[in-house]
This record gives sequence, C-alpha cells and structure tokens, in this order.
Amino acid sequence: MGAYVVYEAEVTDPERYERYKELAGPAVAAAGGRYLARGGRSASLEGAAPAGRAVVIEFDSLEAAVAWYEGEAYTAARALREGAATARAYVVEGS
Repeated sequence: MGAYVVYEAEVTDPERYERYKELAGPAVAAAGGRYLARGGRSASLEGAAPAGRAVVIEFDSLEAAVAWYEGEAYTAARALREGAATARAYVVEGS
C-alpha cells in the first residue's frame, strides 16, 4: 500500500531554503520516493490554504516514508532547513 508525505512550509530564509532543497530532492530519490506536487499553485477548498509551499511525496509504504524522514540523508537536509522555514509534515497511507 502506498503512502504519501504531505508537507507544508512557510519559507523565512529563501537562500538557505534553496540549499535545503538541493539536499532534500536527492534524499527523496535515494529512499525510493517520488514528488507528486512540489510548490505549485494551490486553492483552498475548505479551511485555510497553506501559507507557503505545499509538497506531496509518494513512497511505497508508510514505513518507507518514515525511514526516509528519519534517515541520515534527510536528517542532514532538515538540519539545513532549521531557521529557513516553519514546516508541518505528516504521512498518510493510500488506498
């Protein structure tokens, strides 16, 4: 069963955030993830729309998504993102 990481970020330091993205993309690919949406336009259907970037990443399973998030490569990317954005992320299994 597939799983989807939903990530929202309000970027506060665009230059540092660009460096984070340089590490995050390869970390996703190395873990078998695939970007489905990455920072495109959005429209609110109910409630507030994300304040900044919205990203959706597909993984083969919830366990694979958690392993990517906790893995060495993405942990290094997250450390670079600290101070560059306020983020919210979660993973949900697909049907």
